[in-house]
Amino acid sequence: MSKTAYESLCARHVRIYRLSHLQSIASWDQSANMPAKGNEARSLALAEMGGLLHQLATEPALQGLLEAAAQEPLDEIERANLREMQRAWRASNALPQALVEAKSLANSRCEHAWRSQRPANDWAGYAENLREVVRLAREEARCLSAVTGLAPYDALMDQYEPGMRSAEVDRVFGDLRQWLPGLIRDVLEKQSREAVTRPVPPFSLAAQKALGHDAMQLMGFDFEAGRLDESAHPFCGGVPEDVRMTTRYREDDFLPSLMGTIHETGHGRYEQNLRREWLGLPIANARSMGLHESQSLSFEMQLGSHPGFAGLLRPLLQKHLGDQPAFEVGNLNRLLTRVKPGYIRVDADEVTYPAHVILRYEIERPLIEGQIEVDDIPALWDAKMQELLGLDTRGNFKDGPMQDVHWGAGLFGYFPCYTLGAMYAAQFFAAMRRETPDLDARIARGELGLVFEWLRSRIWIEGSRWETPELVRRASGEALNPAHFQAHLRARYLG
Repeated sequence: MSKTAYESLCARHVRIYRLSHLQSIASWDQSANMPAKGNEARSLALAEMGGLLHQLATEPALQGLLEAAAQEPLDEIERANLREMQRAWRASNALPQALVEAKSLANSRCEHAWRSQRPANDWAGYAENLREVVRLAREEARCLSAVTGLAPYDALMDQYEPGMRSAEVDRVFGDLRQWLPGLIRDVLEKQSREAVTRPVPPFSLAAQKALGHDAMQLMGFDFEAGRLDESAHPFCGGVPEDVRMTTRYREDDFLPSLMGTIHETGHGRYEQNLRREWLGLPIANARSMGLHESQSLSFEMQLGSHPGFAGLLRPLLQKHLGDQPAFEVGNLNRLLTRVKPGYIRVDADEVTYPAHVILRYEIERPLIEGQIEVDDIPALWDAKMQELLGLDTRGNFKDGPMQDVHWGAGLFGYFPCYTLGAMYAAQFFAAMRRETPDLDARIARGELGLVFEWLRSRIWIEGSRWETPELVRRASGEALNPAHFQAHLRARYLG
């Protein structure tokens, strides 16, 4: 029997992929290079492209092709690809094209204005744009909910973490809420007795850029298939063949940029190592954003804050920033594992980081479900920041609810993926240690290829072949088990 319908579907998805390539690069350029006065035209162009891609993804002929392909003699890989095609078709058909275009335009306008509103602490101006973004996100959630039968917030989260439900997030985060505050207190008390020498600024931007480049090389990034630039908020975009990463710099502190760059390199290496022969097909996509964050956190936290990693970084710091007492290996390790409750999520240590994610989840879910409004966000933010991290954020919008690009860009349902990713990463490294008992000594010797090959063979090249629970089970031997994350934090910070 032939596979005519399946082959026709593949050809159509390759075309969508190639046009999405152009959309991705135009979106990256909007954040990294575009002059301010180009934003309205770029926003309109991206909305137009979003509409075109939506038309291609909802062509009436696709339904018949999907039904016909299901009856064809497909192998296991092709069946998995067809499953992902069906999923994409359902999600696309749930949304009217007018909504897709309106959402793209509102998100672009809000995100662009945010870049100047955040430094100005202009919550009122930001909130005006955010209301429209939220209105459209709620409409999107209703449309997806009607098709999937999921609750509105779950329908949005399912786009980033397929199969994950808020009931499971509530269970996992509820458990975190029980032990995390005590762990933070214990670590702060322990570290208060440790002397730490702070690096002496300034650190020139040119030196930091060169340092970041060398750190990316250490982590195996392929510069012939990607690059690093600057943006208001660090991110990884582009396409697997041309990964576009960004970071941001401060002359008074090199660590946020360095660790942010290492974080984004984890995302970039995942994309660069997706199976090449599948590219253009849905099966080649990274499995989920939780899995994506597990890779960035494997690089930034599991490796970047590993006791042996300071010895690998020290020569790079000496080369680019000069020699300082702060760069002594033991002191550098204390710097990399310093726990201090702070305002900014992307600069947070791995112990306090989950509190930032819990805060956002506990605000965005009722926001999407209509239980609260945009104007309620600052007071809720202040209360939860005080409760979770003991910090006063009243009136400090730029370091409070305006610090992240996500809500302004319409990315509701994404935040849980960060802490789910931290849990997956801890679980993967626990599995690596079972298989390679001397893993930690080998990391300290700079034998990082062992880690990268494990991730490549278990996660990267599998793309979306397996649904998330099955992929995690095959990689680590068990389903998501948050106990590994707690054990990792206790061992590293209290052991």
